[in-house]
Amino acid sequence: MSAVTGLSVDDVVGDVVALRRRIHEHPELGLDLPRTQAEVLESLDGLGFTVSTGTTSSSVVADLDGGDGPTVLLRADMDALPLEEHSGEAFSSREAGRMHACGHDAHTAMLVGAARVLASRRASLGGRVRFLFQPGEEGHAGARHAIEDGALDGVDAAFALHVGPNLRSGWVAWRRGPVMASADEFEIDVLGRGGHASTPHWAADPVPVACEIVVALQTMVTRTVDAFDPAVVGVSRIRAGTTHNVIPERASMLGTIRTVSESTRRNVFDHINRVAEGVAAAHGCTAEVRRHDGYPVTVNDHRAATFQAGVARTVVGDRAVVELPNPLMGAEDFSYVLQVVPGAMAFLGVCPPEVRDPSTAAACHSDRMRLDEGALGTGVALHVELATTFLDRGGSLD
Repeated sequence: MSAVTGLSVDDVVGDVVALRRRIHEHPELGLDLPRTQAEVLESLDGLGFTVSTGTTSSSVVADLDGGDGPTVLLRADMDALPLEEHSGEAFSSREAGRMHACGHDAHTAMLVGAARVLASRRASLGGRVRFLFQPGEEGHAGARHAIEDGALDGVDAAFALHVGPNLRSGWVAWRRGPVMASADEFEIDVLGRGGHASTPHWAADPVPVACEIVVALQTMVTRTVDAFDPAVVGVSRIRAGTTHNVIPERASMLGTIRTVSESTRRNVFDHINRVAEGVAAAHGCTAEVRRHDGYPVTVNDHRAATFQAGVARTVVGDRAVVELPNPLMGAEDFSYVLQVVPGAMAFLGVCPPEVRDPSTAAACHSDRMRLDEGALGTGVALHVELATTFLDRGGSLD
């Protein structure tokens, strides 16, 4: 093992918390995050990194060259969500309709802290550490933009952490294989024949047909999808009509498909198409179904996930490292990274200390989501140990 010299996690954790709060106060959306990018660049300035920025997004790639050897990538996402914050934090968002409700502010700050620690230990590194700060995780495929800019060129393995407010603070949850679901969208337009609401027999009302399709889709999932290779199909929006006494010609639905295997991902959409068209036809209507591909399944490499869990045990202890029994049905654009290089994503618990039952904490994407900043130092330490252990082993995941 390399001698531990340079900065410690304790030396940087105060700055990590301060950076997280600054980013939290000024959240940015999508692929263009100029203020957040500037915070990252300023934090890394003068530390000897080779830095590049994205051509189609506000990504930052910072290379720490520790000599000949393998390259390990550590990744953080930087973007926020379009919702109004009601967390009650003193440093709540100052930007109307924007909030860091998924912890990306913490991800960015923890990775900056790790970069500072590792930069101070450059002489003991046996290879290169690449730090990827990417925007656009929340639906904009920012990882794919970074990959197109060459972020994975020469990378031997990649690791990421995601905070979990519903996991005990300082604990780490991990999993081999599928760890998060794919996320596709579908639209269904039910086309009928409009008329007066007092004479529905002279029309073909698409509204009850749309409602029947929603119910039929839930039955379809339970009868066509293997319970051990699950899918979630949800209709989250239905729009139809203009007033109380007019039967509209069209009812439109928007929904999501979540799966944890590519085969089920393909099959579920075929079933949706068949159900929608069949139910509509039974009532004298027609259905048009469209699919919009989202993020693929996030699949942790088995060896990389085991490696990541082993490193976590050295940081937080055996008791605080738990293996997830099932994938989470949320989605992640780190999935694109894991399609190219071996790697893994784990979850760092940040449940606020005053919440006795983590399952009751405000979850990611809640307008009341809060996190325990006391866990940020643990995240920094995990990043540092992942990189140094991987390089100390010459790039071996075994």
